[in-house]
Amino acid sequence: MARLSLVPDDIAQPADLVATFRARHDGALLDVERMMLHSPALASAWNGFFGGIKSGMLLSPRHRELIACAVGALNAAHYQFEQHAAPFLAGGGTQAELDALRVPAAAANNDTLFDHLDRAVLRVTIEITRDVRVSDAAFSAAREATGSDQAMVELVGVVAGYNLVSRFLVALEIA
Repeated sequence: MARLSLVPDDIAQPADLVATFRARHDGALLDVERMMLHSPALASAWNGFFGGIKSGMLLSPRHRELIACAVGALNAAHYQFEQHAAPFLAGGGTQAELDALRVPAAAANNDTLFDHLDRAVLRVTIEITRDVRVSDAAFSAAREATGSDQAMVELVGVVAGYNLVSRFLVALEIA
């Protein structure tokens, strides 16, 4: 049970924003959206930021979803992990990889399931989520694996963004 009530599922205003949210989920609203709609300004900003994260990046959809799942697992944001499980699989992840992401530290060392880039992304994700700072070793490995400054900026931004999500979910007890 969330700490605050969710707006009614039949909410109609602000019409453009509600329509955007519904279009993503076959007419439904996610609980996180129903919580955010208490503040249309926040919901609109959130929508713009995460809409940008979901398109036009060098960082692959699979890696963006890997990050979302890993951050959800690290921060005990179970709702986040579950919401991003299907997109991770749709983005090319396997069920074995998804299962392994429930323990990100182990996944970051699993060279059977995860390639060099995956493990570098996971290490940066873990360090940002746990410590905020990224060690020189993890940063260098990820920079080498991603191959560009743009991909590194996207990696750090996506990790930071999904930490925002998990903290919102956990603080408001959205499960």
